[in-house]
Amino acid sequence: MRTAIHIALILLVGIGLGLTVRSLRRDAKPVEPVAVFTNDGPVDPETVSEDEPSMAPEGWMTDFELTERQGNTVSSDDLIGQPYVVSFFYSTCPSICVQQNQMVQELQKEFQSDGVRFVSISVDPETDTPEAMREYAARFGADPEKWLFMTGDLTYIRRVGAEVFRLAVDQKFHTEKFVLVDAKGAIVGYYSWPEPKQFQKLKADIRNMITKA
Repeated sequence: MRTAIHIALILLVGIGLGLTVRSLRRDAKPVEPVAVFTNDGPVDPETVSEDEPSMAPEGWMTDFELTERQGNTVSSDDLIGQPYVVSFFYSTCPSICVQQNQMVQELQKEFQSDGVRFVSISVDPETDTPEAMREYAARFGADPEKWLFMTGDLTYIRRVGAEVFRLAVDQKFHTEKFVLVDAKGAIVGYYSWPEPKQFQKLKADIRNMITKA
């Protein structure tokens, strides 16, 4: 008799728990999606941010102007005349950005005397002030004449990424790709630096560009 009562109690408890879980699932709020690091390729600027108004291609930005770590303004026009490699980063990134900037450091060393520049654009401008970027750049031995660290308004940086370089960027969200731009300001290609073959292809394309200049 006691065994039957125990079994009945266990069944009642199980049914009660099942109903409770079902109720919690029904009432639970949907989980908000979070931005994750991506190495996706070039994207249409209209897909970068839902709160950005869509624009016709003729309305896209083609030039940009940002603040360099020394406090001066540098524009895309100022970069004309030398090829350059663009990347996006943020200084508090604990791993990927460090590895990425070590790769830029390698490029800087290899092409030190070849007139190539490097442009690293912060996707966390609130933290990455010019002073903070000066300290960060020093960690990688960045030559202030050849390796520029740039910042600006976040919304503007989103547009620079999407419209000028065709890459999705947002606060603490960026791509693993380097963008090679020629001396006339035209994009030559995109290179995923974690892929050894692509990184070597970037070096080869830079070297070829220098040889033809």
